[in-house]
This record gives sequence, structure tokens and C-alpha cells, in this order.
Amino acid sequence: MNDKLNFNCNLCPNFCNVDRRTLKGACGATYDLSISKYGLHYYEEPVISGTNGSGTVFFTGCSLRCAFCQNYELSRVLRGKTISHLELVDIFKSLEDKGAHNINLVTPSHYVKQIAKAFEIYKPSIPIVYNTHSYETLESLKIIAPYVDIYLPDLKFYSPEISKRYTNKEDYFKTATTSISYMLNAKKTVIENGLIKSGVIVRHLILPLCVGDSKKIINWFYENQKNGAYLSIMSQYTPLIKNEKLPELNRKITSKEYNAVLDYALSKGLENVFIQDLSSASENYVPKWDY
Repeated sequence: MNDKLNFNCNLCPNFCNVDRRTLKGACGATYDLSISKYGLHYYEEPVISGTNGSGTVFFTGCSLRCAFCQNYELSRVLRGKTISHLELVDIFKSLEDKGAHNINLVTPSHYVKQIAKAFEIYKPSIPIVYNTHSYETLESLKIIAPYVDIYLPDLKFYSPEISKRYTNKEDYFKTATTSISYMLNAKKTVIENGLIKSGVIVRHLILPLCVGDSKKIINWFYENQKNGAYLSIMSQYTPLIKNEKLPELNRKITSKEYNAVLDYALSKGLENVFIQDLSSASENYVPKWDY
């Protein structure tokens, strides 16, 4: 097989077919692993952060690149440090030694081959969290699946018009729900002593003027939930920069918007639900990038 073809990347639904040894893909990343931060993180869902924190590794680049991304410095500015897969192994060990409840891989999909290579060398004894925007291919999910214990996928948009407006991708919902269905079938949710050991938590971030879209997301989860999966309804949207082209994104959501979505979820009889206080919509919870 031609070696060049091994590096032409079609891991994500952008299918850019770029040789990432020499060029950046649609995700903004080359083949070399790059991270923006790692450490103990205390602001995930309680069953993930626990008391000791989640051992997060934030990867540079993103194949979705939402216009409102709170982590835009890593997803768009591409702020990060290049590391080898052996250095990633050392990071896993360091987080484990610090008492992390899990290893939390944040936006890892464009590096699944390199991450899998690290896990082949060393698999931590604590659960592995795959934290994704869900704009994935089943092929990339299958590469990393043998090492994943917990899936933490976003389900951002229902409407093709909204997803096109904010990501320029009309196929987000169809693609994301295919990915999340794979995750729901793969893992049964197990929580022991207040910590998740295995399973799926589907996250949905409410956006300004998108209550109707959020309700349709809840409908999908209600109809497709299985194996004890949880839904996390998030109020933390924080505008970090003024957006001239998308002015509706220049404010936080209101309590009326959040309560409308939460009340709808409760009206469906959903029980496995995490909620957030509106005070979570603060720059104080946005990580400070190290590299």
C-alpha cells in the first residue's frame, strides 16, 4: 500500500483527504499530536469530576469549529504544544498519580490513531472518557472504542439551518446522532460511589433563541435513550468575543429559556438528567490555556 495513502486523513465527516504529515486538515491539525492543556478539572458533571477532579487532556484543533466555541483558542487559534505519543503516556501516568478519577480526552477525534498508539503502550487503571462534539465517523470511533469506558458526547443542534449557521455543516444532527447511537449501544451506564465507571452522558448546550431546537434534541434523547444513559442540560453558554455576523450569540441565555427547556425535559418523564445553575455561564469556568 502506498504510504502516502495512510496519512491522507478522512477520519472526520469533512473528508478533507489531506496528507497531515505536511498540511493541516479541516480540523486545523497536522499529524503531530498537539495539546493546549492537561490537568485536574473540577467543572464536569459531578459523577465525572468527583472530589479529586477529572484528568483532562485538551487537544488542539477541531473538526466542527463552532462559531461560538468557548475554547476557541485551541479550536481556531490552534494554541498548543506538540508532543509525542510517548509524552502522552507520561501525561496519563501523571494524572493518574495525582488521583484523577478518570482520563478525560477533550476533542480527540482527529488524533484517535495517535491516542490509540499511546494506549497500546499504557492503559491507565482509571476509566477513559471520550469527550466529543460528536461530528464523528463510525470508522474513527471504532479505532478508539477498545480503550473507551465513558462517552461524553455533545448533541448541539437539531435544525440543519442552525447547524449551518453556526458550523457551516447542515449534516450535523444526522451525523452526530449516528455517532451517539453507536455509543449508546456500546456502553451500559454504571455509577459506583457517586462516580461513573462506564456509560454515556449526552450533553446539550442551550443557545440563545434556540429553545425550540433544544426541545427537539430532548425528544430525540427520550426516544433513543438506553442502557441507563444520562442527559446533561447545560446553561453555561458564555459569549467571549463580540460576534458582528451572529449578533444573537452576544448574550447569555435567560432563566426563562433555560427553565423552558428543563421543564420540557421533566414533562417527558426523564429521570437521568444533570442540570446547571445559570451562574455556570461565567468566564471563570473557561480554562486558562498553558501553551
